[in-house]
Amino acid sequence: MSSRIENCFRALKQSQHIAFMPFITAGDPDLQLTKSLIGELADRGVDLIEVGFPYSDPIADGPVIQSSYTRALEQQIHVREIFSAVGELDTQSLPPLVAMVSYAIIFRIGAENFVAQAAQAGFSGLIAPDLPGDEAAEFFQVVRARNLDLIQLVAPTTPRDRVKQILNSCSGFVYCIAVSGTTGVREQVADELLAQLRWLREETDLPLCVGFGISQPEHIDPLRDLADGAIVGSGIVRHLQDLADGKSDRDSVIKTIGNFAARMSTTCHSE
Repeated sequence: MSSRIENCFRALKQSQHIAFMPFITAGDPDLQLTKSLIGELADRGVDLIEVGFPYSDPIADGPVIQSSYTRALEQQIHVREIFSAVGELDTQSLPPLVAMVSYAIIFRIGAENFVAQAAQAGFSGLIAPDLPGDEAAEFFQVVRARNLDLIQLVAPTTPRDRVKQILNSCSGFVYCIAVSGTTGVREQVADELLAQLRWLREETDLPLCVGFGISQPEHIDPLRDLADGAIVGSGIVRHLQDLADGKSDRDSVIKTIGNFAARMSTTCHSE
C-alpha cells in the first residue's frame, strides 16, 4: 500500500509542481499555537509539514531552531503531549506530517512504541537526524511496518558509497542538505548541491527535497528539474522569536508565517 507521502509526490509530479514543506517546532511557545500554525499552513497550500520535536542537543540545527527548541523545552513539553496535540487534529485532511525527532528520544521510548504512537497520532513519516543512515536498516523495517516513511538525510559531502547504503533504508523522499553545516538562512544555492542532485537522480527514484538554507522564493528556480521539493525551517521559525521577544502577537505571527508559506507555495507550484 502506498504511503501518504508517496501519494503526495506522485500527484505533484503529475502536476509538474515542486513540493513546499515548512518546518515548525512543536510547543514553541505552546502546543495550541503549534496546532493553529499547522492549520494555517494547510490552508495556505503547503504540501507537507515538518514538525520538530524539541531536543536539548540537536545535531544539525542552527541558532534559530535551537532557540526555538529551548523555548519549547522551558515549558517542559513531553513527547506524549505532542502526540496528543497532533492527534486532536483531523490529520487525514491535512498535508502529510513528518516528525523530525532525535533517535535518542525514539530509543528512550522504544522504537516500536514510538512509531506506533506516531502512526496513531497521524504522522506520515519520520526523520531521525542522529541515526546513521547506513545503520538504519532495523528501524526502517519498524517504520515501514506501520506504512510510515523513514526519510534519510544526505549532504554534498557524504561519500557516494555511503549514500548508496543510506538509500537502502530510505522511503518517502530523500532529504538533501543544501550546504555543509547547520540549518539557517543563506543567500544562494550552492553549486555542489546541484551536482549532487544530478547524481542522485541517477541513483534513486525517490523524490529529492532540499533543506538547510532554503529561505526565499529566489532559491526555488535553481532547483527546478533537479529537486522535487523545498524545505524551509529557520526562515519560518525566526518569526516565533518575534513572538517570544514581544515584538508580535500570536495572530500577527500566524498571519506572517501564513503569508510567507503562501508565497513559497505559489513559487513552488508555478511551472
